[in-house]
Amino acid sequence: MKKIETIIRPDCFQALRQALSEAGINGLTVFEAAGCGKQKGKSGMFRGNAFEIQLLPKIKVEMVVDDHQADSIIELIIAHCRTGEIGDGKIFVSSIEEVIRIRTGEKGNTAI
Repeated sequence: MKKIETIIRPDCFQALRQALSEAGINGLTVFEAAGCGKQKGKSGMFRGNAFEIQLLPKIKVEMVVDDHQADSIIELIIAHCRTGEIGDGKIFVSSIEEVIRIRTGEKGNTAI
């Protein structure tokens, strides 16, 4: 099993959620986040005063999938979240040793 964590632009989330649902991925966790990388925030003017936002709003999506699904899910994320601009986000993939459903005690792939 693989855990896929992705940090994306908020405006890409609805399209990604729909695509994941169509691919049969319904179990996911979503967090509102703020961060910066190469994008380094942005500057602006408000009522004549300059300001700088150093952390930009992002969405973090986490899901655990079968090993054989991981590559297609990663391609799906890239297809729906890539704009070609700095700040598109990141995808992190890690191995999951065990999954246990608390309610039933099921383990492994049946608990996903």
